[in-house]
Parts: sequence; C-alpha cells; structure tokens
Amino acid sequence: MSITIVGAGLGGLTLARVLHVHGIPATIYELDESPAARTQGGMLDIHDYNGQVALRDAQLFEQFQAIIHPGGQAMRILDRHNTLLMEESNEESEGGRPEVDRPRLRQILLDSLPGGTIKWGKRVTGAHPLGDGRHELTFADGETVTADVLVGADGAWSRIRPLVSGAKPAYAGMSFIEVDHLDADERHPGPASVVGDGMLFALAPGQGFLAHREPDGSLHIYIAVKSPLGWLESVDWTDTAQGKAVLLEQFAGWAPPMRALISEADGALIPRTINALPVDHRWDRVPGVTLLGDAAHLMSPFAGEGANLAMFDGAELGKAIAAHPGDIEAALAAYEKDLFPRSEEAAREAADNLALCFDENAPQSLVDQFAAYGAAEAR
Repeated sequence: MSITIVGAGLGGLTLARVLHVHGIPATIYELDESPAARTQGGMLDIHDYNGQVALRDAQLFEQFQAIIHPGGQAMRILDRHNTLLMEESNEESEGGRPEVDRPRLRQILLDSLPGGTIKWGKRVTGAHPLGDGRHELTFADGETVTADVLVGADGAWSRIRPLVSGAKPAYAGMSFIEVDHLDADERHPGPASVVGDGMLFALAPGQGFLAHREPDGSLHIYIAVKSPLGWLESVDWTDTAQGKAVLLEQFAGWAPPMRALISEADGALIPRTINALPVDHRWDRVPGVTLLGDAAHLMSPFAGEGANLAMFDGAELGKAIAAHPGDIEAALAAYEKDLFPRSEEAAREAADNLALCFDENAPQSLVDQFAAYGAAEAR
C-alpha cells in the first residue's frame, strides 16, 4: 500500500516520521524546490497537550528540548501610548508552551526521515479518484502517480481538499505585514525595549503589533491592520519606503516608540491576509483520502494552535494507520472522528480571540482575558 502525503510542512513531516517509527513507508511530494526555498516563519510556542505529544510520538522530544528558546515565554501587553498594562516574566508565564524557532523544528523532522522520502519541486496540478479508494496525482512537470492512501497536508489552498470538501478559505478581515529588526539590542534599542524579552501584544481597536524576540537577537513583528479585502493588493509592498509610509499613516496616533517598529524595520515588508475555513469544517468519509493541518482546519493564528494541531494531526493519523493494519478505512474513520471536534474547538477559540484582540475595548479586553485565565487557574 502506497501512502502519499502532499506537503512537507510540520504536519506532513510529522505524519511521515510517525509512520516511519512504526515501520510504515510513505512518500511526501512538496512543491518547494528544496528545504531552503523560502522562509519558514518565526517562533512557535509548542503546547504540552498537543504539539509536544506529537513530538514524543515521533520520538523526537529530546531533540525538541535542545532547541527551546530560554526566556521565550515572557509576555507583555501595551497600549498605543506605549503604556505597559500587563507583563509576565518567563518564570511567571505558563510553563507548558516553550518557544522554538520554526525552521529549526522543521529541520529536526526533515533529518529524522529516510533519504528519498521527500520529492522536492513537485507541484500538484490535479488530483482525481480512480475508484477503490485510489487517487491519481498529476504534477506540473507532467509526471503522474497513483496513491492507495492520499493525505492532503498542503496548507490553506490545498489541492487535495476539493476531493472531500467544497469549502474554501475566506478572508477574516485582518491583514498582517511582517517585518524584522536585526541585531535589535545594538541596532534598534528602541524597538527592542518595546518588544521586551519574549512576546508583545500592542493593541488598539482594529490595529496593533504582535512581536517576539528570536534566539538570534532579532525581532519579528506582525503589523496588524483591520482592512477590507483588496487593501493589501492596493499597496506596492516591494517599494519599502512607500509601504512604510502607508503603515505610518495607519498608525499615526501611536506613540513614537511604537511607530519605530515600522520605520526602523530592516529588509522586505511581507504582506499576508488572514484567512480561515468555516469553524465547523468537516466532510463525509471519502475512501482513501483525508486532510490534516491547515488543509483541514485553517484558522487565524490567535489561538496559537496552527502548528501544534498540524503536528498532532500528523501523529494521530500515523498512529491510527499503524493501529489498523490492512484496514485503511477504519484508520481514516477513527482519525477523522477525533479530528473534527478538536479542530472546531480550536477554530472557534481563534475566531473569538481575533475579535477580542482588536475590538473597541482593545487592549483592555485581552488584559481582562488573561486575568480571567489566572483566576481560573488559581481556583
């Protein structure tokens, strides 16, 4: 039986690794030409109830512990006037969500797979059922392959999702522009003092900054703007000066130290729309195919669950396949039975948190939520 995974993100890699642990081979097809073809994002907090569970199932927990960023769990909340409203040191923060660098985590997974598992530079252009649960994949280079078991781990705009669902991601009303400040303590002491040692939430109604300090001393900042669909496309972000001018106008009422998060940014401005699938996205069982990660449950990043759920999905699917030798339909049905409710819970939290972070009371709404969490834990 050939197990074919489309997408070499964290979820697809975790699935392949857990299958390998159980002696089951798989092949991953990835559209990128190489592991270094594009940037992989910044810091991730890996949760003890899902992401870390997946890494234990993958027998990679020790390697994960070696890349944890000390101090990364510190957190602060500021308003637009640069007033500190809440702060937690690394010691005070919840201990079950250590921060790691996403590229380093991905490299651990890549290094754990047998050579030849990943076929790079393979962009899927078509996926068609052949009957009996088998599917044919067509690639941009003209090659075709037949999969006995097909797993879509290919992200937000999955080419595999249409085999099981007609749902498409919808714009969530928020756009991000990602920027970096390199060697921040030396070159950008102002922004470094604003961000602090870990994670920053600097919020106001409809806009704000989300940022974190990375292990190399740089700052990675998400500039968030509530905007109509098409706003990002109306700006030439490749013209850095123009892009910064647009953002500085958006944040005209913010204190100068906050505006420096824009004006002092190094390098390119990376625009991203925040999109999401329906909170209750699910599908009827389709023989021989399933989804994981963003392909199954794309949500906003405001629950911090995307990467964690993708890895957990991959591990759970791998274990289900191993637990049902010779009965792939029983394995896929068991996996999806648990997938749907956990995805819906996380997606609902993400949608609620996005609204809360940028509502008319921001940032007090987020301060109140953290206070409620603390009170609940104390009881």
